[in-house]
Amino acid sequence: MKHPLRLLQAFTLFLAGLFGFFVFLGNLMDYDSNFQFVKHVLSMDTTFEGNALMWRAITTPWVWTVGYIGIIIAEGAFAAIAIIGAIKLYLRRDADVATYDRARGWGYTAYALGFAIWFIGFIIIGSEWFAMWQSSSWNGKETAMGIVTLWAGFAVLLAMNEPAREVEAKA
Repeated sequence: MKHPLRLLQAFTLFLAGLFGFFVFLGNLMDYDSNFQFVKHVLSMDTTFEGNALMWRAITTPWVWTVGYIGIIIAEGAFAAIAIIGAIKLYLRRDADVATYDRARGWGYTAYALGFAIWFIGFIIIGSEWFAMWQSSSWNGKETAMGIVTLWAGFAVLLAMNEPAREVEAKA
């Protein structure tokens, strides 16, 4: 195998895209269940009683809908970018370093979007701004943290280069 690290990079990016695709499909196929999640997080109706942060709550249904559609679009974009990037990495696995590095840009873009969705969206905004962490029934903080940790590891893996090999002298 000429470039095992490059194959692993393409494979992990493909898996990230496949995950994003399944999340995207799940949101479309079971729209209402996941809409309820967004609704309850934004309305903060399952946070601690007497919560001093309730002024942050959003109880306007059209805002819930716009927010949820935005999440669905972002997850679909993440999936598409990651899968396209994985295909590009695979097809360029034997290319020179500069050509391969250009293809890595798709992966970096996918992981950046993944961080935006799951870290900014779910952990910072959902968990901290809307106090999702206080809810026993509508709390996705731990799941999002696991996903973000995985994207971080995959992004580091994507940035790695294979060790230089000595050129064998031809007899």
